[in-house]
Amino acid sequence: MLLPNLSPSTPSLYEIHELQRAAMAPFRMGLEFTRLALSNPLNPLSHTPAAQFFNAAAQVFEHVTRRYGRPDWGIEQVTVDGRDVPVAREVVMERSFMRLQHFACEAGRDVPRLLIVAPLSGHFATLLRGTVRTLLADHDVYVTDWRDARMVPLAAGNFTLASYVDYVIDCLHFLGPGTHVLAVCQPAVPVMAAVSVMASWGDVCAPATMTLIGGPIDTRRSPTAVNTFAKEHPIEWFERNVVVDVPLPYPGAGRRVYPGFIQLTNFIGMNLERHVQAHQELFDHLVTGDEDSAAAKRDFYEEFLAVMDIPADFYLDTVATVFHRHDLPEGTMRVRWQPVDPARITSTAILCIEGERDDISGVGQTRAALDLTPNLPDDMKAYHLQAGAGHYGVFNGSRFRAEVAPRIGDFTRRFDPVVGSERRVQLTGWRGKDRRTRPRGAGHVAAVVQAPRSQGDA
Repeated sequence: MLLPNLSPSTPSLYEIHELQRAAMAPFRMGLEFTRLALSNPLNPLSHTPAAQFFNAAAQVFEHVTRRYGRPDWGIEQVTVDGRDVPVAREVVMERSFMRLQHFACEAGRDVPRLLIVAPLSGHFATLLRGTVRTLLADHDVYVTDWRDARMVPLAAGNFTLASYVDYVIDCLHFLGPGTHVLAVCQPAVPVMAAVSVMASWGDVCAPATMTLIGGPIDTRRSPTAVNTFAKEHPIEWFERNVVVDVPLPYPGAGRRVYPGFIQLTNFIGMNLERHVQAHQELFDHLVTGDEDSAAAKRDFYEEFLAVMDIPADFYLDTVATVFHRHDLPEGTMRVRWQPVDPARITSTAILCIEGERDDISGVGQTRAALDLTPNLPDDMKAYHLQAGAGHYGVFNGSRFRAEVAPRIGDFTRRFDPVVGSERRVQLTGWRGKDRRTRPRGAGHVAAVVQAPRSQGDA
């Protein structure tokens, strides 16, 4: 049984962080009170340059020091064939560390069914809001929405890299044959592991296509600063310096985590000058009254500054497996008792997408997936290098909408068992004549596949 470490003797890094936040509260309240007084149009001082400068500075301070919770998806409608179509969001499957969200848009459309596997790397799944909104136009979209580890009680058990693979397999079993899977960044490794394991089982729920975007399949290729840092420090260093226990009063008190605030500090430290400049620009926009530009900056940082805690076991497993031992490209990776052999993938088409300026996953790291699948026909492999795109731009923003998303749509439609022009699901004989009435869920899975039971929810 997992027991919390709640010793009152020496405050942990997490507790010090919480104390600092609590100490900031009076300053935040005082500044907000003063700002409201100075911005009141009935106050003659509100029209002076000094008041405008103070008001802008107070807003920036509040923006930087605020604790951001889970952002809202904010996807109410999308444009389909020139029409604005409402979107309904629902939770269709729940696990201890994840909810599977379904974005329903015009039920009954014959479009590819797409499972987007969000990264569990510090930010909430809503970081993929732009990805989801864009792909909704021509896909039936499901997203893995990971829970903040500090909100998961100890009774839920631990969560490891193998648990992540289990969850992906569970989602694909729930959605059934003919599903497409897309992994953004970190989940490229567990998603490829899940597909490899399912292929070795002869699992009929193995996805029709697998799209990997900016993922660390083989970090020995074009290593970035992130890869080098992880490689140069032993696992014990990470466990000693960045893994802490969640303090009271959070529901997950006592759970070992890699805290979101540490990850955020690392994100900011990688591009400190850029973030300082962005907040200087926010200050300037507020002083000059450019509300549209200020709102754009705030919207980005409200997402960027919202972070979550990561289960420590998963974090340490990932560092060891992906950055230290390179288990997947070396052919030594195992999930539970099951060897992970990408060479067993023969019927899941693979699309790898990379950004030319990606400073997180270097060029070639994702493309390595194509080299690890020698038994997959060449006409079922595709690669795209997005010119001018960094890590974030390869799955969000104008380049993604204009150049990357259309390639994903063409690829999934080409191999989709319902609307595809080249291939059909072979294992079950199902042709998806009416996707609206096709059964889904555990009962359906039990009828078509005999696979070891997932252990992702200890």
